[in-house]
Amino acid sequence: MNADKQLALRAGIVYFGMVLFAIAVAVQLFRVQLVEGDHWRAKAEHVSTAWRTVQPDRGHIYSADGRLLATSVPEYDIRMDMMADGLTNERFDAAIDSLAWHLAHLFEDRNAEEYKRDLTDARRRKERYHLVKRRASHAQVQVLEGFPLYRDGRYRSGLVTEKRLVRARPFGRLAARTVGYVLRDSTTIGLEGGFDDYLKGRTGRRLERRLAGGTWMPIGEGTDPKPGTDIHTTIDVNLQDVADAALERQLKKHGAQYGSVVVMEVATGRIKAMSNLTRTADSTYAETMNWAVGEAAEPGSTFKLPALMAALEEGLIGPDDTVDTKWGTITHCGERMVDSHPHRSRKVTVRRAFEASLNTGCSEAVLKAFRKDPKRFVERLRQMRLHEPTGVMIPGEAVPTLRAPGDRLWSCTSLPWMSIGYEVALTPLQMLTFYNAVANNGRMMQPQVVTHVSREGRTVKEFAPAVLNERICSDKTLGIVRELLQGVVDSGTARNLHGTDLRIAGKTGTALVLRNGSYQQHGKSYQASFAGYFPAEKPLYSCIVVVNGPTMSGYYANVVAGPIFREIADKVYSNRLELQQERVLAQGNGPRSPVSMSGRASDLRTAMAALGVPFDAAGEGEWASTEAGDSLVTLRPRAIASAASGLVPNVLGMGLRDALHILENRGYRVRVQGAGMVRKQSITPGSRASQGAIIISELA
Repeated sequence: MNADKQLALRAGIVYFGMVLFAIAVAVQLFRVQLVEGDHWRAKAEHVSTAWRTVQPDRGHIYSADGRLLATSVPEYDIRMDMMADGLTNERFDAAIDSLAWHLAHLFEDRNAEEYKRDLTDARRRKERYHLVKRRASHAQVQVLEGFPLYRDGRYRSGLVTEKRLVRARPFGRLAARTVGYVLRDSTTIGLEGGFDDYLKGRTGRRLERRLAGGTWMPIGEGTDPKPGTDIHTTIDVNLQDVADAALERQLKKHGAQYGSVVVMEVATGRIKAMSNLTRTADSTYAETMNWAVGEAAEPGSTFKLPALMAALEEGLIGPDDTVDTKWGTITHCGERMVDSHPHRSRKVTVRRAFEASLNTGCSEAVLKAFRKDPKRFVERLRQMRLHEPTGVMIPGEAVPTLRAPGDRLWSCTSLPWMSIGYEVALTPLQMLTFYNAVANNGRMMQPQVVTHVSREGRTVKEFAPAVLNERICSDKTLGIVRELLQGVVDSGTARNLHGTDLRIAGKTGTALVLRNGSYQQHGKSYQASFAGYFPAEKPLYSCIVVVNGPTMSGYYANVVAGPIFREIADKVYSNRLELQQERVLAQGNGPRSPVSMSGRASDLRTAMAALGVPFDAAGEGEWASTEAGDSLVTLRPRAIASAASGLVPNVLGMGLRDALHILENRGYRVRVQGAGMVRKQSITPGSRASQGAIIISELA
């Protein structure tokens, strides 16, 4: 075969092969497109689309006066797709210097050179999802979107912002452990956990398509998420601030390990403040543990109150019975019990033993009553409900320890040591609940931290005050122990808390802390506490203060815990006009003019002229305050904060109509308690509050 024929044959074979290949491709295309088209389209749709979960907005947590304690705010991770279609080398190189400078000045975590090097290296490595900044705020993202290169949009700059909602507490550490946290793994703590079912809302589902760069775009209908409801707590932010500051000062002064304060409303059991501070590695204090709820420990001498009440209620001792203190040292089953201070009298009354917190005297009183039947003692304590948790809706409440005859750890020392607050364990909140019952005429209220749940301003569920024990003891016993508690402050271990304006009733407690299973003789650790209520005659608030591990300036409760209690009581007293003594007005020679409410100046002038009341208008103004004198009423101009200032107006002393007019015109929501003139407003005049905040006006 010559060369031409051989070449033609080869060309024919190649041509024939090409035709067969083209036919095969055409057949396959026909099969894929028409025969198997539905199958492959469905598969492609499945790979690039998906039903994705849409998270709902979490509900807010409010204080008693409507201020935000916890809310959800957006947080962003800033990333950059270095291989975005519109991000050319020319555009990147032209903008990188300016972009790096702007990023450095916005975030202030690295200099411009470091940002430039980081972005340039990512561009060289062709990263599709390069992290620029974690946890940027919404305001920072708004600024960032105007930066060079980024202002050109996602597809020309590669800018990717990943949004998520995180919880923020506007008041920082105030009540932080009470309000709680939502961790990144969705673990909830505190009220965030206790009321998670209300706060979390309901997730939705949405059909979305995956785009280049890993983002998703909605392409179809789905189920919308349902936002969570809001919860309204009993916390008074102003009182919480006072408690937190007073506790921190004392902890620092005494070098303590940790401490807690709880303030409760006597009649309702509502917790108005709860502060828990722990010393950190750098010797500062932070809210890292809710000691008031989660730590059950031996309370020490504050437990002498229920111990003596058990004996009084059984009628086995009286307050004026005498007990033998053996000069301050008694041995029980080989164990020595001593009083913290020497005393002059060997025999004292039960009353004096309690007021002076004599371990020997109080234990002898309880032994005198229950030596032959200790089981009766424990049963009486259980009838007072000291063996059960309070059920407060904050997760993690510790269970009390209250031993009884027959228990494995019961011994011949148990009764005398339980009588002074050892071999028992309660949380500060459980101890306060008992003292609050004494203040509340024997009625034990469950501690309450939330009053109601709302959605879009409408109440969907209310939590009424709940009673744990209608009667912890008889009226006779109650009268005796309330006298004893006043005696502690008037002439006992808490004399430093005695004041002329506001009478306090309560009990000190200084307990040796159990460390590593023993009460160490060297390097002893103490816990100082004070539990009580005020005003002593007509209690409105109860409070407990616990300071653990004070190492400087003493460790006795009256000097460590007592001043915190006193400061809180004084603050409440100064803000509650009804607690203050009536002013004694000087008697003039002639009849005194009537006391009038403050209000609109023109209305006051018209009313006084019509009633024939002499008055003097000292200056001009739309609003006026009144001052009653011996012969006339003086109208003095009152400045009312404007809406633009953002400050809460002062409506104290005004009638309800004028107060409502002023506050509601400023955008506040007003709740009214009582009748008469405004004696108190829940948000301090002159402070800042956002529109829509709730102001409680108390009238009397």
